[in-house]
Amino acid sequence: MAKIYLAGGCFWGLEKYMSGIRGVISTQVGYTNGKTAHPSYEDVCNRNTGHAETVKVHYDPGIVPLPFLLDLFFDAIDPTSVNRQGGDRGTQYRSAIFYSEVSDLPIIELSLQRLQKLYDKTIAVQVEPLDNFYPAEDYHQKYLDKNPNGYCHIGREKFRKASDAIVNPSEYVLPDSKSLKKLLSEEQYRVTQEADTEPPFQNELWNHFQAGIYVDITTGEPLFSSSDKFESGCGWPSFSKPIDPGVVKEKTDTAFNRVRTEVRSRVGDAHLGHVFDDGPKDSGGHRYCINSASLRFIPKDQMESAGYGYLLDLVK
Repeated sequence: MAKIYLAGGCFWGLEKYMSGIRGVISTQVGYTNGKTAHPSYEDVCNRNTGHAETVKVHYDPGIVPLPFLLDLFFDAIDPTSVNRQGGDRGTQYRSAIFYSEVSDLPIIELSLQRLQKLYDKTIAVQVEPLDNFYPAEDYHQKYLDKNPNGYCHIGREKFRKASDAIVNPSEYVLPDSKSLKKLLSEEQYRVTQEADTEPPFQNELWNHFQAGIYVDITTGEPLFSSSDKFESGCGWPSFSKPIDPGVVKEKTDTAFNRVRTEVRSRVGDAHLGHVFDDGPKDSGGHRYCINSASLRFIPKDQMESAGYGYLLDLVK
């Protein structure tokens, strides 16, 4: 087991969020790196102790490696906000990563470097070696489990995304544009890089129902399972949901004088298709209409050797 200390606004919501992540073994809220020993909540709020409201996270790095855990943490906060998350303001609500193992520091720094590339504003997440951590009072521990309707600055939808997160984005890399042109066919390049659309009923995977997974043609990041594929009659591969809600991004598309929701891959930022609300009701009601040219199929019996063995239980 490993541990890391994460601060990002009120620790009630962050604790609930982190505890739901697959591979997190236990969580505890407390006060970190202040100047007063054994502070109370009143001390931290009113007596300028300098502590940050923090969640101590014990996790299994074999299930959720630190880079993946940090990516999920960043998704729960506004990493550019200084001494504020949601409606909470003050130094006790600052965003920070406190590490107890020196070997974690290069991993943390690299994660923050990758994060900065996604923002124009400067990342405000502090990084400090752990100096002290004092557990908070009992009523703060698992607060939202005890008070389901209690205050939380993290959107409830993010709880669901975190609990369903199983694909580590740091394991997949987008090739440079020159390599990508060599890797892809002309049609694959037009679809993924220029948001083109292949013809219906005349593409490789529209009526393909072999057991396995469908991955991003540009990076290999797993996107969809055959268990969630269905015949929609539209002429393109259709899925009720992605393997992990984090592997796709949604974007408003106003092309052709219509308002649609475009779907793009997370790591590759490749155009995949669109999502509609006319899918099977018993599977959530969504229809992810995806271009075959954006996908590569990995048969179930080849998933282990191809590095996707950890997803085998998702393929019926």
